[in-house]
Amino acid sequence: MNKLVEPSEYRAEFTIPSSKSYMQRAVALAILANGKTVLHNPDFSNDSLAIIEIARKLGCSVLNSTDRVEIKPFKTIKANNLSVGEAGLGLRLFTPVCCLFNTDITIGGYGTLLNRPMSMMEKPLADLGAKVKTTNGYIPISISGKMTGGETEIDGSESSQFLTGLLTALPLAEKDSIIKVKNLKSIPYVEMTLDIIRRFGGEITNQDYKVFAIKGGQKYHGIDYTVEGDWSSAAGHLVAGAIAGSATIFGLNPASLQADKAIINVLMNCGAHIEIDSDKITVSKKDLIPFRFDATDCPDLFPVVASLASQCNGVSIIKGISRLAHKESNRALSIKEEFEKLGIIIDLSGDNMIIHGGIISGGHVNSHKDHRMAMAMAIAGLTAKDPVQIDDAEAVSKSYPKFWDHFYMSIKK
Repeated sequence: MNKLVEPSEYRAEFTIPSSKSYMQRAVALAILANGKTVLHNPDFSNDSLAIIEIARKLGCSVLNSTDRVEIKPFKTIKANNLSVGEAGLGLRLFTPVCCLFNTDITIGGYGTLLNRPMSMMEKPLADLGAKVKTTNGYIPISISGKMTGGETEIDGSESSQFLTGLLTALPLAEKDSIIKVKNLKSIPYVEMTLDIIRRFGGEITNQDYKVFAIKGGQKYHGIDYTVEGDWSSAAGHLVAGAIAGSATIFGLNPASLQADKAIINVLMNCGAHIEIDSDKITVSKKDLIPFRFDATDCPDLFPVVASLASQCNGVSIIKGISRLAHKESNRALSIKEEFEKLGIIIDLSGDNMIIHGGIISGGHVNSHKDHRMAMAMAIAGLTAKDPVQIDDAEAVSKSYPKFWDHFYMSIKK
């Protein structure tokens, strides 16, 4: 699917969809809990729908409506072949979770997930008693042998998602566990995980996010849980308001633990006008100045922050491109390639992306089948001299199926 974005004023005002990061964590915990869990304000992106289907295959009774999902776990697995779709979090989260079931399970997926390396899970899970085998380092993943607990060490430099999976599963293992973590990035995502585990009744202690101590034999209990609005999805609209008009977004928690809440700091640093109320956040256009931003702990912001930097009067520097190699695309290279098609000069130097603000020329770009690239290209097109055509624009459905509806209804020609 192709989408055309013409130079336009932007005036957004709507409620943002729910956080798929919190949604997937909540579904995993609901599967493992005793009793029924009710998820209010659920997310129904493609990633979350894939995880809800896994709940069904793992024996849960699942009732969906537009404003809630009820999950009641059972003990009998209905299917041993699971698919997480394109959900990288889903795969790294549910591999440890499925190691708690004393049966053979295969986890696969499709699309961009086929090219994302997963071998780093094999040894730690073996240390903890499970038997896990990737397919030459990639999906599908075969699981046999129950995870019982123990001690292991992992490298957190590439992603915190596998750690999230271990932290979610190990409280229910038979024995106590110790996880030693080297070079942990994305600490805010780990804080999210610990927060929601506490809500379901689990207890985990840690020493400066380097050593995690987990008592075995714990129990999760079903709860009523409201999924908060998604800062990742909101970030694009807030940037669009800063460069092309205004955006008022409802449903965001100003005190959220989500890493991508950092977009507010970026917008403040570049001079955008921001109003934060208890139920809404408004960002509106002003003259924008260049900025420096460390995106190491929030790499998903890179594409949209690149759109913002392209509109600043000067050179902006975003740190953390080492985190981008194994996303849906190699995002550092994809950002450079596509923005340069639009006349914006981008240099990659060490761990930094250096963006020279300028005039968007318009043209023909590709999302690289990456949902966040598709959204970033749309935002860049708002201030282009000529229309911007985006190929593979349907990629947004992975995380934000309503993006194009919200985007086009906010355009004022």
